[in-house]
Amino acid sequence: MQNVTLSDGTVIRALETHEERAEAVRLQEETWGAGFSEKVPAAILLIAEKTGGVAAGAFAPSGRMVGFLFGLTGLRDGLRVHWSDILTVRPEAQGRRLGEAMKRYQRDRCRTLGIVHMYWTFDPFVARNAHLNLNVLGATVDEFVADMYGTATNSPVHGSLGTDRFVALWPVQQEPRPMPADAALLRDVPVVAAAPDDAALSVRDGGELPKAIAVAVRIPYDYAALLAGDITRARHWRLSARRAFQHYLGAGYRVSAFIPGADAGSDATYLMTRP
Repeated sequence: MQNVTLSDGTVIRALETHEERAEAVRLQEETWGAGFSEKVPAAILLIAEKTGGVAAGAFAPSGRMVGFLFGLTGLRDGLRVHWSDILTVRPEAQGRRLGEAMKRYQRDRCRTLGIVHMYWTFDPFVARNAHLNLNVLGATVDEFVADMYGTATNSPVHGSLGTDRFVALWPVQQEPRPMPADAALLRDVPVVAAAPDDAALSVRDGGELPKAIAVAVRIPYDYAALLAGDITRARHWRLSARRAFQHYLGAGYRVSAFIPGADAGSDATYLMTRP
């Protein structure tokens, strides 16, 4: 796989030396905290590159590692798949679409290996990640897993509200189709999860969830700000969304659109529809 050079001179390539792999471990600790229990050690990064996995970095023209990604290749349901486990970008390199470029580099490498699908997880409550994964990259939501990584990862980034995750599925051999993001799709759709004080919420605690053709699950525009400002409200909202995701995905609904919030004063919304 050839290196990828971006317009600003950043180079995305496989990790090549022990020092680069050690730096990738340090970058994980910078992102998720020194006590993060799920960090990938340098030895596994070395082995992954020898067995069809991907352990790569994004390097600024100065040579500084500004991004890191890691994934493993294996079999799922008899198909060759790749699980993208970690992707992080240092603060000084954020806002330049580097994460998107690294994901596409990873996908191109997987294509040469005959991999059919890429998977990864993301927090349904982080709107910017949902927008990137669903509206930009064109991944779909394969499943919802409550507390996928447990409740004690020792990472301040994960906080104290657990690790609910969507599992994203991205086709490798076919071109993906980005989800629509048109707010008009939400017209007359019942809201089944939202902030506890949201007047539009049509289902309150314990109420029966509607069997509509389409339903809306709202999430905060800025989850980090919500956590910092009102953890009780954040917890209630998360549990409301968890209930909706488990119920509707279990009933055969799919996430068919994601509408990002227009600004800090508006929520983002998942549209879930019945086939």
